[in-house]
Amino acid sequence: MIAFEVNDMTCGHCVSTITKAVKQTDRDAVVAVDLGSKRVQIEAKAADEAELKAAIEEAGYTPVSATAVAKAARPSGGSCCGSCH
Repeated sequence: MIAFEVNDMTCGHCVSTITKAVKQTDRDAVVAVDLGSKRVQIEAKAADEAELKAAIEEAGYTPVSATAVAKAARPSGGSCCGSCH
């Protein structure tokens, strides 16, 4: 599963445009978009993360890998809240 946060996705038209861009890159991909959380999840069949990211960018959006977002949100101590060891 490949996931992106696309913070400049704001409406149904954006969802449609991003879905079409992904499908043009990987026609058999399964695309799930949650507009509320600005998250695009892709079950790719033929394309890799870089190709899908490029397709979304070419459609006019700025996808950020959900993995990168999760790593940036983690406290520097490595645990979820700083209280864990």
